[in-house]
Amino acid sequence: MTAGSDASAPATVVRKGVRKGAGLTLRDVAKLAGVAPITASRALNTPSAVSESVLKKVREAVERTGYVPNLLAGGLASRKSRLVAAVVPTIVGPVFLETVQSLTDALAVAGYQLMLGQSDYENSREDALLEAIIGRRPDGVVLTGIMRSPESRKRLLASGIPVVETWDLTPTPIDMLVGFSHESIGVAVARHLYGAGRRRVAAIAGMDERSRRRAKAFSDEAVRLGMGAPGAATVPICMVPAPTTLGSGRSGLCQLLQDDAAIDAVFCSSDMLAMGVMIEAQVRNISIPAQLAVMGFGDLSFSRDLHPQLTTVRIDGTAIGRMAARFIIDRAEGVEVLERVQDIGFTIIERDSV
Repeated sequence: MTAGSDASAPATVVRKGVRKGAGLTLRDVAKLAGVAPITASRALNTPSAVSESVLKKVREAVERTGYVPNLLAGGLASRKSRLVAAVVPTIVGPVFLETVQSLTDALAVAGYQLMLGQSDYENSREDALLEAIIGRRPDGVVLTGIMRSPESRKRLLASGIPVVETWDLTPTPIDMLVGFSHESIGVAVARHLYGAGRRRVAAIAGMDERSRRRAKAFSDEAVRLGMGAPGAATVPICMVPAPTTLGSGRSGLCQLLQDDAAIDAVFCSSDMLAMGVMIEAQVRNISIPAQLAVMGFGDLSFSRDLHPQLTTVRIDGTAIGRMAARFIIDRAEGVEVLERVQDIGFTIIERDSV
């Protein structure tokens, strides 16, 4: 169940004269700007010490290359920091915790420490966070998803720091990738519900980009299978803020039933949403699964303890973290990574809610 998503093509970065695998240096920026390295350094660190024309040329060179100054330059005898940075959308929800724990454990065994940042599903916050991270030159960066801003993609490419993108899939990662196809999940869930006899489906999805893609693929496949209202081009999708909550699941089901009381299955972009749907259904005396089937995503620890137990999509977060750590460690130790894109797939865990 593998599907690539070429969400962002590699940016073109000026790297003339830079050895393969190395990050851009101040000397490269100075050469492009046509000034001496010491002049470029002054322009970046004490702009008032250079002329406006020189400052303009240096800043244009920085913009073209995506160069981020090394905040640790001169402060370390070795180029290795033994530090790896990871960025996740949130630490409020538990879905990424398995990956973070596995990544932390695998890095620690090899003598590396993990620094964790939270982007809150916002590119603007991730951009600022990545600039700070790159400036401290960790030995690797682990990111969630593949949707970077052009500026961050350019900076990461220019830095020469090993990068592993996770929890998504594309044939054109920035560097390396460990993940799975959200589109394939949406299709598989629609087919699973169809096989269970459901013919009037809907979805509740977080507003983050990955959840939207899962929901769209689910809707497209459901329409193809004839699981929507007669003549409808899509199935109902209720979008809720990310990170998703139990309350969003309850209010989401209320909205769906208000728009179409005939729905007989709901696919939720998280197990937390699914639990909210199940609670709201029970309040309304809607029998699960006799009247309404519910599917989640994430296979969180509480999913098997619900009544009825929740049918959901399992992602092996431990494998993602372990493989991402292996990629970073190998690259930091000078070992070439031959298979840079790893699709770990997913599993539909069948329980009692469908």
